[in-house]
Amino acid sequence: MSAKAQRRGELLCLGVSFHSAPVALRERVALAQQQAARFVTALCDAEEVSEAVVISTCNRTEIYLVGADRVAAEGLALTQLARHAGIGPTELAELTYAPHNCDAARQLFRVTAGLDSMIVGEYEVQGQVKRAYETALAAGTTGPLTNRLFSAALHTGKRVRNETALAASHVSVSSAAVELAASLLGELSGRHVVIIGAGETSELTAQALAARGVHTIFVANRHAERALALAERFGGSVVSLDHLPEQLGAADIVLASTSSPHPIVGFEELELVMGQRAGRPLLLIDIAVPRDVEPACAELDGVTLLDIDDLQAVVARNLSSRAADIPRAEALVAEEIERFAEWLGQLDVRPTISALRARGEQIVTQLLADNAGRWESASQADIERIEALARAVATRLLHEPTLRLKSLEQGHGHRTVELLRDLFALDGDEKVVEEPVAERQQGDNVRPLRANKRA
Repeated sequence: MSAKAQRRGELLCLGVSFHSAPVALRERVALAQQQAARFVTALCDAEEVSEAVVISTCNRTEIYLVGADRVAAEGLALTQLARHAGIGPTELAELTYAPHNCDAARQLFRVTAGLDSMIVGEYEVQGQVKRAYETALAAGTTGPLTNRLFSAALHTGKRVRNETALAASHVSVSSAAVELAASLLGELSGRHVVIIGAGETSELTAQALAARGVHTIFVANRHAERALALAERFGGSVVSLDHLPEQLGAADIVLASTSSPHPIVGFEELELVMGQRAGRPLLLIDIAVPRDVEPACAELDGVTLLDIDDLQAVVARNLSSRAADIPRAEALVAEEIERFAEWLGQLDVRPTISALRARGEQIVTQLLADNAGRWESASQADIERIEALARAVATRLLHEPTLRLKSLEQGHGHRTVELLRDLFALDGDEKVVEEPVAERQQGDNVRPLRANKRA
């Protein structure tokens, strides 16, 4: 085990979300799965960070870190994210939030429960958090704290979904986009609708459209087989991206939701298409982050272009219908945070108590060894009494600090523990044993993909 993995350090979150930044900024910090794996690996290759997991969705990019020096770890993550986004760290810092320890855990628990989503109660986020955790597990960048953190967060999300009606109607960004289209155009059943993409979001979009009697055309290259399966399921058809201009020419509504890092629909391409539509209007709803449609397309005559941040009217209606379920969901999150705080406090205290006792024994042993030749006239019984007295003094001396450590307020004794470690020079004396992911709170089925290579 490396020196930096021997101590737990502090948990922190560095995040950018729809609360703090528009989609134009969120798409720059967004990380696809492979990018996320490289990102957390690079973080954990540095001394400042021992564990890392990244969540990146249409609404947020959040980095959960463990580092002995919170300021240094946060600075590293901010610099690396700013470099990825191609903006200055100072500019990015103005749009980020950075809770730590239990506040960071609370942020993740609320995200996983759907309480911090643009669409309150959305159910996709649980799967997104789980996949983010699995990506970090596969990269070997999780550890004792993040394993427990994400296990507890997923358990919390399940409790909220099982014990409240917050997600009862299975609302999602996709269903909100379809509702927005209906509010703008009225009846959708006779409309020609094109979905660009064939991922999970596209599936949910097709499902919401099918409920309104709409048959859709899927445009996809990368997931052609999945697109065919979706088309068969929802009574649609499939074309390749090569035929996208033709579909844009015929469409009334286009919903875009790919994971492409670059735009799929460009200004010049759409300008040509609109010139052939004889003035027929086109509604494009782009719920991808990064965006699939170049923002400049909104300037074209006849084009109405909406992005994920334009769902606010639907969001307001969604929130009012779920307001009664939010207090119960928040109470469940508070319960789980209390459990996590208790565990976090013990994670601080137990290794420190062990290290403190070991340091006392080390001092006694060394002192006895240094003076072994000075007691020529002492009997064996006398020597045993001296050894017993030395150990008793060390035990009495450490008794009160040990009691005070055990009685620290749960989850709030980190600074006291750190001060004691510094005073007794305990850094590196103990090993933190990683809790197996299988030994979790009931109801959690997450398992590691492989052993943590950084443990």
